Amino acid sequence: MNASELEKSFQKNFTDRQELGASVSIWKDGEEVLSLAQGWCEREQERPWTQETLVPFYSTTKGLASATVLLLMHERGMTPEDLVCSVWPEFPVKKGTIGQLLSHQLGLAALDEKADVWDYDAVIAAIEKQQPNWQPGSAHGYHPRTFGFLLEELVRRMTGETLGDVWRKKIAEPLQLDAWIGLPESEFDRVARLYPGKQNKEDLESGFYRQLHTPDSLVKRAFSSPRGLHSVREMNEARAWQSGFPAMGGIGTARAVAKFYQAACGAIPFFPEAMMPWMQGMRSCGEDLILCTQTAFSCGFQLDPIDMVGRKVRHHYGLSRRAFGHPGAGGSQAFGDPDSGLSFCYLMNQMELSPLPGAKSLDMIRAMYL
Repeated sequence: MNASELEKSFQKNFTDRQELGASVSIWKDGEEVLSLAQGWCEREQERPWTQETLVPFYSTTKGLASATVLLLMHERGMTPEDLVCSVWPEFPVKKGTIGQLLSHQLGLAALDEKADVWDYDAVIAAIEKQQPNWQPGSAHGYHPRTFGFLLEELVRRMTGETLGDVWRKKIAEPLQLDAWIGLPESEFDRVARLYPGKQNKEDLESGFYRQLHTPDSLVKRAFSSPRGLHSVREMNEARAWQSGFPAMGGIGTARAVAKFYQAACGAIPFFPEAMMPWMQGMRSCGEDLILCTQTAFSCGFQLDPIDMVGRKVRHHYGLSRRAFGHPGAGGSQAFGDPDSGLSFCYLMNQMELSPLPGAKSLDMIRAMYL
């Protein structure tokens, strides 16, 4: 790892890319080898950003939530090949497996029935009535919002508890992680304020954003299902911090998320050996019907897609084909690389628009492998 180049890239985010506050944490073989924190928790510059600053990280939550589900499955002697209906009898895709659900293959990304994100029972009822958006198993498409409700219902059916409570009890507390899916009031004063990104012409001309702004498109419907909690302003409210939404409600430090991925890739012994292929093994790869680009997924985690001869199409998750992680809206990025023993997390509060990682984190990832 070239620490000097990595620190230069981190500083460039502030000098050239309008970063406000940010942290990066890198671990290798069970130890944190780099930790940088800089900037401010708000534009008024009232609170300096430190290594202990908490920030919402949107879909980076999905990796943490998926590991929670997989750990419960392992404890119950289940595998990703088990049917979702074995846990949730009312689930609409009767032959759909948990592995297919976690790898975004079952076509429940967009809901026909209107339901509010704050009305859990209404969202679950809408899911149970939903006809798949495509033939299950024939394709894959990212489930930006429904994914969390799908995982939450599995956990509630298995344990009677919320996913956020199980995450804290079984993973976060044993690993001593400053990361929550449902933040307690005692931690509110540590949370940085998020600021929305600005659209530019290049964003608006991309296939994804054209579809996102097309009324009734599958992409538009997926990012609106269920409705509510769409603005960054709402994500700065205590109600959102406490919500515990497993698709987008995580809050924590970069150090905590990077340490989680140390455990997930095996550099810190924690997860059962049988879970590792579930998190690292590719289950879907190709054109994503929602993100309108090539993506790949394991059981709940993103991987870099590969081409016809097995080469990585891009390097969002480092150099290894087995590396896996999950980005979050606005620029958050985290992953673990089992082959190198490295894990990485970058969190910030000045958001960008891309749903996939951008230069702020990718420049640092390149420096990790120098």
